[in-house]
Amino acid sequence: MTGVLRRGRASLAFGFFAQGVAFALLVTRIPAIQDRYGVSDALLPAFLAAVPVLAGVGSVVTERLVKRIPPSRILRWSQPVVLLALLGVAAGERMVELAVALAAFGLAVGALDASMNMLGVSLQRAYGRSIMLGFHAAYSLGGILGASLAWAGAHWDLALVVSYLPVVGVLLPAALVASRWYVDADGAGSAEEAGGAGKAEGIVFKALLPLCLVMTFAYIGDATVSNWSAKYLQDVLGSSEQLATVPYNVYMVTTLIGRAVGDFGVRRFGAVAVVRGGAIVAAVGFAVVAGAAGAWVGMAGFTLLGLGLCVIVPQTFAAAGRLFPGASDAAVARLNIFNYVGFLIGSPLVGALGDAWSYRGAMLVPMVLVLVTLVYARSFAAQPDRYGGGHERSRTADVGRGSNEL
Repeated sequence: MTGVLRRGRASLAFGFFAQGVAFALLVTRIPAIQDRYGVSDALLPAFLAAVPVLAGVGSVVTERLVKRIPPSRILRWSQPVVLLALLGVAAGERMVELAVALAAFGLAVGALDASMNMLGVSLQRAYGRSIMLGFHAAYSLGGILGASLAWAGAHWDLALVVSYLPVVGVLLPAALVASRWYVDADGAGSAEEAGGAGKAEGIVFKALLPLCLVMTFAYIGDATVSNWSAKYLQDVLGSSEQLATVPYNVYMVTTLIGRAVGDFGVRRFGAVAVVRGGAIVAAVGFAVVAGAAGAWVGMAGFTLLGLGLCVIVPQTFAAAGRLFPGASDAAVARLNIFNYVGFLIGSPLVGALGDAWSYRGAMLVPMVLVLVTLVYARSFAAQPDRYGGGHERSRTADVGRGSNEL
């Protein structure tokens, strides 16, 4: 069993890594995609919004599927679809082909995100200790690599298909091979999950609501950095165009560092303390950005944002699994939808506030939202028997004792 869990953990970490690479390759080459297909500035937001909307649909469908199909099987086949859809974005010539490729990418990403986090939650339960942040650290590492490859493609003026084809050619077979060792670590699998989901149907959303809000606010903060950090540094803080590209890269690196060590913090201090600390650090980061007198101070603020926000999302998924141990797949799938809600809200919210008020003032809004996490921090405490968990407390403790050798 030790070897099975170790291989399952390594293969799932590779799945997170591959997804980080694919998503970064897509979002960082949007200008090139726009030029290739002749998408107007007016039409581009509709294309960009369609991806997270369809991803939400994919997450909802996944919640239904896991009642009959193990999450490992959904992940095994959704990841190749994501990679092939990415290649389709690069290889198409007409706008309808771009629409089809992005639709496939969005639906598959929703299934992929949901099933990856389902497996991560169940593996963490089997290990009996925090390992969830490590999976998201692998995603951050993939994002850094993908963004670097995208930069190289843009720097050398490579065609999209030339940039994407070698990456897909490596990741696709590797993901298929790694998928052989995915582990549905809850033992009883989807049948147990379906029964738990049925019992919890009437109260799941009410119990999940605090975590849904935390997830939304965290992704509003993340979208603020990814969409507005370069513009903020250049237009508000007067940096050069070259320097304005640095904050997002720094944000990704600090996200990787924070997640790489975050599991140790959870084991030592508990999830509640880590989430509270992350929310406070992120709020301080937004405050520094809003009040920065120059570009380097602003970059320091974005660095703090990476260290603070990085722990919140993985721990939110883990908390959903603890709240509903008999229906964790359903809880994770529902929670995952609010990932895309935050992504959809974040960029337009800051843009509208910046135009109507000021971009400095706009940075204070995600600061306040992330501080709301402090109000809901108790939702991250372990309380496995509260919502239909049965004998989960004793089972987790038994697995935890056995996992000391893992």
